[in-house]
Amino acid sequence: MASLEDSARMLHGLLRASHLSAFEELPALVAHRAGEAGLHRARIYVADIQELVLRQVTGQGLDAGEGGRELRIDATLGGRVFRDGQSQSAPVDGRTQHWLPVLDGTERLGVLCIETDNEPEEPTSAAMEGLASLVGMLLVSKRHHSDSYARLTRVSPMSVSAEMQWTLMPPRAFANKRVTIAATMEPAYATAGDAFDYALAGHTAHLAVFDAMGHDTSAGLTANLAMATCRNQRRQGRGLAEARDAIEATLIEQFSHTRYATAVLADLDLNTGVLTWINCGHHPPVLIRGRRWTTHLTCTPTHPVGADLGLPTTLCREQLEPGDQLLLYTDGIIEARDAKGREFGRDRFVDFVIRHQADGLPAPETLRRLVRAVLEHHNGHLNDDATVLLCEWHGTSETASPAKDHGPPDSMSPMI
Repeated sequence: MASLEDSARMLHGLLRASHLSAFEELPALVAHRAGEAGLHRARIYVADIQELVLRQVTGQGLDAGEGGRELRIDATLGGRVFRDGQSQSAPVDGRTQHWLPVLDGTERLGVLCIETDNEPEEPTSAAMEGLASLVGMLLVSKRHHSDSYARLTRVSPMSVSAEMQWTLMPPRAFANKRVTIAATMEPAYATAGDAFDYALAGHTAHLAVFDAMGHDTSAGLTANLAMATCRNQRRQGRGLAEARDAIEATLIEQFSHTRYATAVLADLDLNTGVLTWINCGHHPPVLIRGRRWTTHLTCTPTHPVGADLGLPTTLCREQLEPGDQLLLYTDGIIEARDAKGREFGRDRFVDFVIRHQADGLPAPETLRRLVRAVLEHHNGHLNDDATVLLCEWHGTSETASPAKDHGPPDSMSPMI
């Protein structure tokens, strides 16, 4: 059993040793330091980009996973831990095997497997949890300069446009006491014109989705330029309208009116719940209230950025309530068709989110299952990019409370 001193020594030693180590060295470092604290056979598994499998990090081969195991996320104990974010234990060969989620904040990276000789007491449980947390931080610190990590998390070849998009995207999940944000994007290995973005600055959460014309490398360049310009503007303290104008100017300069993108740009005041947004020829956001009532947020749209049609820009506002969820999405989600030509549709999309959130699933897991459902509806392959960003405002410390059925405004309709 690990004592508090063993735990502190393990974490301190691993942290110091990690400063001058590469991604491929992490499995041996973690196993060695964990073993000194009485935690046996420590193994790291990371999820692939589509979150279908967990692949063991071995430190061997170009993908750092040669000879390692691959676990199906929907069919194994380790996969259940990844899905639910809750540790699980099981007896194995006279020992107890423990599976712990490996997270960066709330972004799901993979799982950690550890064995102990006996059922762990509190100090040992704390040591395992601390180790899983540190492994998450170490993976994030190493992955950005590791081709081995990139290879390990891919089960199919990736297009150039998707390579650009995933490099620029923020993490697929973030949460604090006031807001939860989760996003997903498909086809993961061939996405081209879609992009999502979010960032926090003080008490403001910036949100955006882009859907560029076409499905080629130029579409990826269009989305990348739009997102980079948006970030550049907000980091200079510019507002939404100024950011929209700058994006339009950048796309016209680069593509001379031959490329454009639809978009929603939004700011959420985390203190007050006031949502401010601009619709650039895009599907309007969906608001879910009380896990039941839904409405499209209406806002007079301007033209897609880069189209230069001269339409005025309307800045719209909506007062959110604690527990309200906002969905930004692209047309690939609702326009996926089955063999009979029937669309997945807006109602089925929103109903899916509501039902799975009502079941208590974390937002990232809800979106993972949504993508699986959309792919299944379209026979496993999408012809267009499909992106969803979900943002839930929890309220301030004074107003945050579990979501209640407050009853709908006149424009809302029940989905269940």
